[in-house]
Amino acid sequence: MPVPVVRAETFYTPPPPQPADLWADVPAAERVWSWYEVRMGRRVTPPQDTVDEVYFARINQNRWIADCSCGSAAVVSPTDPRYACTECGWGWCTLVFPDDPAAVEASLLGLRPNLRNWWNPLDPRNPDATTVVSAS
Repeated sequence: MPVPVVRAETFYTPPPPQPADLWADVPAAERVWSWYEVRMGRRVTPPQDTVDEVYFARINQNRWIADCSCGSAAVVSPTDPRYACTECGWGWCTLVFPDDPAAVEASLLGLRPNLRNWWNPLDPRNPDATTVVSAS
């Protein structure tokens, strides 16, 4: 059976000896905050506000991630297309996923997990995007 692409709801799980379903009612985008709090050993509070910024989700070495403009990143999920950075505390940003995330994941299953990478073709940071030169 192929290794599935990792999403926030399977990456951010409670540590033992906590029950595995302890965070089952926590939305995928908010699980990173619970996980971060446990791992860092300090209280963190997710932002309340949504900011007018959009990020493109991408697959990096078999994980859906979002990159913050501060340089941090987190595992994200198409089931909850938003992201707030645990490092700089920037508010909730909208995430752009492909129309069919499962199809993108399926297209990568033939590759070894560490080679599974995908960028949204509309992402201006996509290193494979074709540069459009305007005639001036």
